[in-house]
Amino acid sequence: MPAAKVLHRLGARVTAVNGGDGEGPRRQAAELEALGVTVRLGDDRTLPENTELIVTTPGFKPTSPLFRAAAEAGVPVWGDVELAWRLRGPDAAPWLAVTGTNGKTTTVQMLASILRAAGLRTAAVGNIGVSLIDVVLEQEPYGHLDVLAVELSSYQLHWAPSLRPHSAAVLNLAPDHLDWHGSMEAYAAAKGRIYEGNQVACVYNADDTPDESKPRTEDLVRAADVVEGCRAIGFTLGTPAPSQLGVVEGVLVDRAFVPDRQQQAQELAETGDINPPAPHNIANALAAAALARAFGVPPAAVRDGLRAFSPDAHRITHVAEVGGVSYVDDSKATNTHAAEASLAAYESIVWIAGGLAKGATFGELVAKSAPRLRGVVLLGADRQLIGEALARHAPDVPVADIERTDTGAMAEAVRRATSLAQPGDTVLLAPACASMDMFVNYNARGDAFAEAVRALAAAAGHSEH
Repeated sequence: MPAAKVLHRLGARVTAVNGGDGEGPRRQAAELEALGVTVRLGDDRTLPENTELIVTTPGFKPTSPLFRAAAEAGVPVWGDVELAWRLRGPDAAPWLAVTGTNGKTTTVQMLASILRAAGLRTAAVGNIGVSLIDVVLEQEPYGHLDVLAVELSSYQLHWAPSLRPHSAAVLNLAPDHLDWHGSMEAYAAAKGRIYEGNQVACVYNADDTPDESKPRTEDLVRAADVVEGCRAIGFTLGTPAPSQLGVVEGVLVDRAFVPDRQQQAQELAETGDINPPAPHNIANALAAAALARAFGVPPAAVRDGLRAFSPDAHRITHVAEVGGVSYVDDSKATNTHAAEASLAAYESIVWIAGGLAKGATFGELVAKSAPRLRGVVLLGADRQLIGEALARHAPDVPVADIERTDTGAMAEAVRRATSLAQPGDTVLLAPACASMDMFVNYNARGDAFAEAVRALAAAAGHSEH
């Protein structure tokens, strides 16, 4: 919709294509037709006559018949990011770009907070839900900005061949969206496109160790064609080597953007300045700090920006403490990689999990997390897949199975989790699955959890923390 409207406003002859013909597509069609845009519903397979360019959305896979027809006709295919990049003006704000399987939104928001603390005009944009096209055209309320903190998905990067950020980070890589990309190799290659043409820094995760399913982000840096002088900058939860940012005795330190990387380290912030200070969130903060430092931001602004940052709801959100048990909402953990990071943040857990698996397997996740599990409560369409992994890798962990799928299912899950928990434990909603089997989205799932926990707290006579 934004691309169609902008191109029409700029004088292009636009045909909007949607394979659906239901209420939603018809409503969008009416809005576009009122502007003078041609709309074709019910056919997303054939190329409209005299097409010179396709601007696509992630709903179309690269294997779509429409794209095959475009290739045969020599018609280029761009995504919304590519269009935004090409629409930039001569004095356009530089892009500091972030991608990864998990942590993108939090890192981009942290980065924007740090940039603002440095006195820069900025916005967190892109896959975070803010149209890059509107931003680069300086539509209200954005105006002219000094620098953009840009979240990019693998879908967007796939269709952005000319993107060349100032600096960029790949936070991590784990299998995800393989049904769209076709393979882990193709998914990783799409993520790696973010490094192409980087000018100052390619930021990578030095802790992203290699195995058969998870290529290192550093390998993507090595494969990238960058501007002469652009540096590879690692981040690690351990002591940083030269040209890295890391953590020393609870302090975030920079050994990359200092005059003498061999002998010097610059203190940036304390782990206590990060909300919440879970390991994967500290990694997000280090990546954000690296990009900000690559843009010349002073150390004090890194600290102040991290202190000012508050995460979005449903991302390791502490809901309440009842009877010595903490209740944490991480409904945003919609895949195994995110759930693994969430589970690693707590010592003794009653885990609420399940939903739509999206083709994922759970053996590795359960095996790694088993020592931390006091109990597990399963709900959702593919809960049995997690149950089978628990039977294999954590057979002694008590498991409660919630068969119901009505609006009271989450309340029952919280009750069952409470019965398994002991003082000092954390009841953690980190589903490792998508939510659409039972909920509109992960936000609604997290809201249902929080509502059930608050009801529990009220019944127990405790106030929410």
